Amino acid sequence: MDDTILNDLIEYLKGLHHVPASEIPSLSLYMDQVTAFMERHLSSIKRHSEDKILTKTMINNYTKNKLLPPPEKKRYSENHILVLLFIYYYKGILSLSDIETILRPIEDKYFDAGGPLSLEEIYERVFSLADSEMSTLLSDIRRKYERAKAVFPEEEERLSPKEKEELRLFAFLGELGFDVYLKRQLMERIVDRIREEHIP
Repeated sequence: MDDTILNDLIEYLKGLHHVPASEIPSLSLYMDQVTAFMERHLSSIKRHSEDKILTKTMINNYTKNKLLPPPEKKRYSENHILVLLFIYYYKGILSLSDIETILRPIEDKYFDAGGPLSLEEIYERVFSLADSEMSTLLSDIRRKYERAKAVFPEEEERLSPKEKEELRLFAFLGELGFDVYLKRQLMERIVDRIREEHIP
């Protein structure tokens, strides 16, 4: 495989960062301001330029399905934005029902002031784990890439160079996919345990 693929992926990953809580306005925002904030801060990770990070319909659905507490006088607080960010990061992996299960205990205890920690502090601590995980992830991507190349070596005479490239890329995608699949299985298992523990 051409190493430019690996280098491009590594540069892309290095450019990914969560939205720091310090950049979330402390003043409450109207829905249009919320969608504009999310678009401005997350547009670099959109797959396609025409994709929407967050729409009014999504916000209304999240509120209707109890993923997001209702706004106060049509305004969304800093904590609303934090919850929306958690939803955004989880929604590509888990169902909305699973996300609701994860967020419900957090929102119940920490959404309104008065808990032992602020929701902002929880957000920053959780995403500090993602920051420290990045170097491990980069090493893992390199390792998977090299293993995928080795599955269809240069010595393979039955394949043309183009076929080897295609199959190496397919093997690399398979490795990444298997990793995601297993981690999703673990996440769903944890969600099921949380759900069981909170059923009255």
